[in-house]
Amino acid sequence: MKRVAIALIAGVSSLFAQPRAAYPPHPPGDPAMVARGKAIYDVNCAQCHGSDARGEERGPNLIRSPLLLNDKDGELIAPVLQEGRLAEGMPKFDFSAAQIAEIASFIHTFRVGGYDVSRNRPETIVVGDAKAGEAYFNSKCGSCHSAAGDLKGLASKITDPRGLQQRWLLPAAAPAGARGGGPAGAQVTVTVTLSSGQKLEGRLVRIDDFTVSFTDADETPHTVRRDGDSPRVEVHDPIQAHRDLLRVYTDKDIHNVTAYLVTLK
Repeated sequence: MKRVAIALIAGVSSLFAQPRAAYPPHPPGDPAMVARGKAIYDVNCAQCHGSDARGEERGPNLIRSPLLLNDKDGELIAPVLQEGRLAEGMPKFDFSAAQIAEIASFIHTFRVGGYDVSRNRPETIVVGDAKAGEAYFNSKCGSCHSAAGDLKGLASKITDPRGLQQRWLLPAAAPAGARGGGPAGAQVTVTVTLSSGQKLEGRLVRIDDFTVSFTDADETPHTVRRDGDSPRVEVHDPIQAHRDLLRVYTDKDIHNVTAYLVTLK
C-alpha cells in the first residue's frame, strides 16, 4: 500500500513538473490591418462581445476563448463567423477571408491578463468634437441624410450612444429586435438578366462565381448558374455607400460624427 501511495505521489509530481503547452504568441499586427479590423468589429461584434472583446450580457468573452487563443490569423474563427452559431443566437456573417484576418488582428491586440489589467472599457464613447463631426457629416453624408429630415430626433430614438454609433456606421448591422438583424427594408436585392432578355429579381440569398441564389416577391427561391458575365447580374445594396466608407473613416472621424449625432434630439 505504501508503495502505491509513493507511486501516485510521484506521478502527480511529474505532471506538475511538465511544462504546460503555451498558446501561440500574437505579435503586433500591421496597424492599418488592425484599424480595419477594429472598424469591422465595432460595427458587427462590439454590441454583443463588448468594445474590448471581453463579453457583454449577450455575448461571451472572446479574449479567453481557447479558439481565439489558438488562432493566429483568423483561420480558426472563420468557420464560426461564416456559419454562425444560430442555436446560441449568433448569426452568420458574409465576411471575406481578408476581413476575418483583419478582425482577428484587432482582437489579438488585447492582452490576456487579470481582469483589472486587461479591461480598458471607456466611461463613454462620446469623446469627439461635435462641430467637427457636423462638418464631416455634411461633407460625406449630407447628400443622402439630413439632421432636419430623416435623422430628426435620432438621439431620442436611439438613446445608447454605442447603439447609435453602430447604427450610423453600418445600418444593416444594427439590431432591429433580433441579434444581428437589420432594419426593415435594408435588404440586398439582385437583378438577373438571362440571355433571352428576361429579367428575374428578388432578395439576394447568396452569390459566388458559379451561382446566384435569390427569393422573388412570392417567396419562390431561384438559383441561376453563372458562367463569367453570363447571365448579367446586378446587385443592389441600399447601404453600399456605408460599406465603402468603412475603409475611409479614421477613429477621429467616427468619434466626431458620433458626438454630433448624439445632439440630434
